[in-house]
Amino acid sequence: MMKIPFNKPFLSGKELHFIEDAIQTGHISGNGAFTKKCHQFFTDQYGFKKVLLTTSCTDALEMCALLLNIKPGDEVIVPSYTFVSTALAFVRQGAKIVYVDSREDHPGLNESKLEQLITPRTKAIIVVHYAGVACDMDAIMQLADKHGVFVVEDAAQAIDSYYKGHPLGGIGHLGTFSFHETKNIQSGEGGLLIINDNQFIERAEILWEKGTNRAAFFRGMVDKYRWVDVGSSFLPSDLTAAYLFAQLNALEKIQQSRLTIWENYFSLLKPLEQKGLFSLPFIPDYATNNGHMFYLVFSDPMVRTLCIHHLKEKGILSVFHYLSLHKSPFHTTTDKTIYECLNADRYSESLLRLPLYVGLEDHFEELNQQLFSTMQDL
Repeated sequence: MMKIPFNKPFLSGKELHFIEDAIQTGHISGNGAFTKKCHQFFTDQYGFKKVLLTTSCTDALEMCALLLNIKPGDEVIVPSYTFVSTALAFVRQGAKIVYVDSREDHPGLNESKLEQLITPRTKAIIVVHYAGVACDMDAIMQLADKHGVFVVEDAAQAIDSYYKGHPLGGIGHLGTFSFHETKNIQSGEGGLLIINDNQFIERAEILWEKGTNRAAFFRGMVDKYRWVDVGSSFLPSDLTAAYLFAQLNALEKIQQSRLTIWENYFSLLKPLEQKGLFSLPFIPDYATNNGHMFYLVFSDPMVRTLCIHHLKEKGILSVFHYLSLHKSPFHTTTDKTIYECLNADRYSESLLRLPLYVGLEDHFEELNQQLFSTMQDL
């Protein structure tokens, strides 16, 4: 029986070569030659003002919380339908998380629900571009400017995706990427902090270097580097950066493959959507599709469970996704605020993700046959 995992990390063929190059330089700790190559890639490819590699997207978000001086009593608006790191980074600084619901037509946050959640204590809105599909950033940035709050783009899934021609991660005051092995571009673990507001650049370098002004020292701006602020060891090894650089060099090939798979799913399942069993992903006109994820939203949660079971029997691993954070044990035991996020709950109960990774094209014929027959039988 064919075995199709949910995810399979892609290898460009240059990873070991670049790692060996990094070892030969004698500098395998953070901020080495390959870290600088990766930084240059992102500034050249997307025009980002300043970027810093991090050990994870979680670390990049924690840097955002530090840069925004989040303190106990501050409120941060976060989608309920997201990974825990989106909220956790700000909880660690003492923030109260205020949850916003998803859209009815897409798991991304509902922009029309944001303003009613803003109070004088609101410090930031954290925008999650679910499945690499942009939220309405014009509406969000206008609202943020009106109320004097910051916007952080959690673009963990959104590399090489755009909003009205602008790369995601580069629109808010700060942005973050993930390079976890489940992402389009991956290094096992890894992340990126994107700094779009000049006021945060100097301090970001200090936080990144364990609270020291080491970066300024190496630029010859100070005679010695000292401990000047809080911070941590957020920067990854140059071995990780070398692996990542090999992936970045294959970006075009990776994206073409993933979009081919995404479009195959959409064409295959579009006729079955008419049965009312599930709905297909929605891409707004202002957004692009980076082929990060293909998902179905079932009208009946029990049918989703049945579908997962049937596909597994045929050797195809499909999975659900997030559970609403406003119903998590952590929230319900630490904060008694009750939120009504009906769409987030619906996606928690009804959304199903299908396998998507480079190389899956080689199995299209049998995959399509098994998937189509499963959906017809539900």
